Amino acid sequence: MKKSLIALAVLASAGSAFAQSSVTLFGVVDATLAFGRGNVSNKTALTNSGYNSSRLGFRGVEDLGGGMSASFWLEAGLNNDNGTGAGTNTNNQGTGAAAAAAGGQGLTFNRRSTASLSGGWGEARLGRDYSPQFWNLTVFDPFGTNGVGTTQTLNSIITGPTAVRASNSIGYFLPANIGGFYGQGQYYLGENNSNAGVVCTTPGVPAGCGSTSSDGRGYGIRVGYAAGPFNVAGAFSRTRYLAGTVHQSNLGGQYDFGVAKLMAHVSRDKNGAVTGKGWLIGGLVPVGAGEIRAAYSRYRTDVVVTEPTAKKFALGYVHNLSKRTALYTTYARVKNSGGAASFLNGAGGLANSSSSGYDFGIRHAF
Repeated sequence: MKKSLIALAVLASAGSAFAQSSVTLFGVVDATLAFGRGNVSNKTALTNSGYNSSRLGFRGVEDLGGGMSASFWLEAGLNNDNGTGAGTNTNNQGTGAAAAAAGGQGLTFNRRSTASLSGGWGEARLGRDYSPQFWNLTVFDPFGTNGVGTTQTLNSIITGPTAVRASNSIGYFLPANIGGFYGQGQYYLGENNSNAGVVCTTPGVPAGCGSTSSDGRGYGIRVGYAAGPFNVAGAFSRTRYLAGTVHQSNLGGQYDFGVAKLMAHVSRDKNGAVTGKGWLIGGLVPVGAGEIRAAYSRYRTDVVVTEPTAKKFALGYVHNLSKRTALYTTYARVKNSGGAASFLNGAGGLANSSSSGYDFGIRHAF
């Protein structure tokens, strides 16, 4: 009898501990029929992530008491059009790109894989996570970073492997109760030996030489303020690569008038001797069970006298069938000049020509 009571006490204690923690399975399956048009070639494809990125993830949190909690987040990218996992750069360096071919890695937690400790002082987060400077380009873009409408197809021309996410990162987030101010800082490691040698990407050209000891090492910060319908934030990052140092900075904001939410951002990217400058203005207009999305953007690279420039217009509509399921469509057109060659949805074309693209899809979240 005594042993039975002890066993029951142990089970009750374990149940109490488990009750203080939780694990959630979540995900998105987004299927897209995409069309791209160019003056050299067109392309039609059944792809994914035209509205939200397809993903599968697990997240959990444990209450440690005293206002402290521990948590984890594991999130994998999906290619639901062919059943494979989405590829990713395996480190913060150019050498990790070879393994990023779609489906080449299987299902990996490449979107986010972090462990965190949180309290009234904020949150400390370790692992692979989004880069601070990425957030302004998605939060203040009516199309986020997905589909034919996003500006990410333009400014990705000169940014490096850590433009969206960074591996081996150490991050800190401000607490949520500081009068509307928010922010984060992140430092990420290249994880190279300190005595790594000098490698020249272009033999005989000193400007193309760099030490591999710092390849993929960098940092980023983001600070913002949100109050009611108003939200504004600025961000900056610096990453050292073998081929040169990349700097990214941006500033974005939005104001919700109720009948429409207006948003805009400006950005400046510098990769070695190449500088890119961009801006966007757009908005969201609620209409019944859906919303209209519209944006106009420009991105110019100061690499030659002609200054390659891409100008993009995008218009879309999202219809919510429920809180979790939505139908969407997007049209976009980009006009190239000064030698620019940006084309939509896989279409092919000549420099200085225009390209158009269409997305039709369904998104289900769980």
